[in-house]
Amino acid sequence: MNVLFPPAGPLRGSLRVPADKSISHRAALLAAMASEPVRVRNYLPAADTRSTLAAIGDLGVLVEERDDELVIRGCGMRNPQPPPGAIDVGNAGTLMRLLPGWLAGQPGLDYVLDGDASIRRRPVDRIAEPLERMGARIEARDGRFPPFTVHGAHLEGMTYELPVASAQVKSCLLLAGLMTPATTIIEPVPARDHTERMLLAAGAPVRRAERLQGGYETTVGGTDELELDLVEVPGDLSSAAFLITAGILVPDSRLLLERVGVNWTRAGFLRIVERMGAIVLGELEAPGTLSAHEPVADLDVSSAPIEGTVVEADEVPLAIDELPLVALLGCFAEGETVVRGAGELRVKESDRIATVVEGLRGLGADIEATPDGFAVRGTGRLRGGRLDAHGDHRLALLGAVAGLASEEGVEVVGMDAAAVSYPDFEADVTALSA
Repeated sequence: MNVLFPPAGPLRGSLRVPADKSISHRAALLAAMASEPVRVRNYLPAADTRSTLAAIGDLGVLVEERDDELVIRGCGMRNPQPPPGAIDVGNAGTLMRLLPGWLAGQPGLDYVLDGDASIRRRPVDRIAEPLERMGARIEARDGRFPPFTVHGAHLEGMTYELPVASAQVKSCLLLAGLMTPATTIIEPVPARDHTERMLLAAGAPVRRAERLQGGYETTVGGTDELELDLVEVPGDLSSAAFLITAGILVPDSRLLLERVGVNWTRAGFLRIVERMGAIVLGELEAPGTLSAHEPVADLDVSSAPIEGTVVEADEVPLAIDELPLVALLGCFAEGETVVRGAGELRVKESDRIATVVEGLRGLGADIEATPDGFAVRGTGRLRGGRLDAHGDHRLALLGAVAGLASEEGVEVVGMDAAAVSYPDFEADVTALSA
C-alpha cells in the first residue's frame, strides 16, 4: 500500500501513543511462564504482539481478550507443550530471540520456530551460542538463520559477557537463567531493562551491579515460579519518537503525548534531541534506576531550530530504534550529525543503515553511510519524493514523518508495514493536523 504524506501545517493537540511493543511482548511471555492468571492492561494490538499471543497459545497458554485487558493463564515455567508444527513468530524479532530462552530449559522437548521472509534473514547465532553453552542445542538453517529448532535441556548456570549490548539477547539469557542455580549476564554498556523490571515484579531474584569498566552485571537463578497480578503497559517511546520528531520539525507545532514510558534505558533519543536543541519537556527517570515498575510521563513537544550532534557507541543501545529519526533530524539541523557504533542497525527488519541512507538521499538529503552508522550534513530542508519501506515498519514511519516536514511531500511505498507497531499513525497525524 502506497500512501502520500504531504507537507503539514502546524501539528497541535494531545493524544496517547500506542502501547509499548517491547513491554507488551515481555508481559505476554512472562504471563505465559507464570503459575497464576495474569491481567495485562493496554496490551499493544499490533501484528508483532499478536504473533506473541499466538505463539504462547501454541504452547498451551490460554489467552482471554476482554474490552480493556487480557487475562493470560500460563502453564508455569516448566510446562510449555510442544505444538505439532512450527511456532510462527511472524515478523517479531523480539519474540524470535526471547522465546528460546524459556524453551531451552525444557529437558527432552523440541520446539521449531519460523517466521516470515524478513525473519528468515535475521540471525539467531547470538542467542544460539550462549544457550548451547548452558546445555541446550540449537539447530538453525545454515547454522544461524530461521527456521531453527530448540532442543531443551537441564540448563547449567554461567557467566556470559555480551559481545554487543543487546536487550533481546540479554533477555533471552535471563529467561534461561531463571532455570539455573545462578546465571550472570555482563553487558558492556546498558541496554533496555524491561525484562529485569518485570522479573522483579514477578518475584524473581534479580541482582544488578554496576561495573567499574561500564555497563552492568545482572544475575538471576534458582526460580521455581513467577507470580504477576496486573501489568500496565505504558505508551511506547519508540512510537512517540515519530510524533516528537514531527513536532520538532513542522513549524509552529505543539504536542502533548500522554503517559509515555520514560524508562531511562529507553530515553536515549530524548537526551539526543535535547542536546540538539529540541524542546521536549517531561519528568524523566534518573539514569541507573532499577525498580519493579515502568515510569511514565506526559511529554510536551514544541517546534524549534536544532543543531547537529554526534551519537557515540555507548548511546546506541538506549536509542537503537530511534536512530533513523536522528538521521532525519540531521537533515534539518545546522551542521553535521554523525552516528557511530550502530552496526546493530544492519540486522534489523532491514539493513537500517543502508535503507535509511538510500531512502533519505532519494528525498534530497546530504547523507552517507559508514560501516557502523551514517553522517548527515544539514541543509535545513528536505525536498521530498518516494521512499520504499522495504517491509520495515520504522522505515515506513520515517518516510511518513519526512513527508510532513518536506517541501513536496513523500509517497511511502509499503506503508502497511507500519501496522507492526503503529497501525493508527495516519489517523493520529490527521487528528493533530485538524
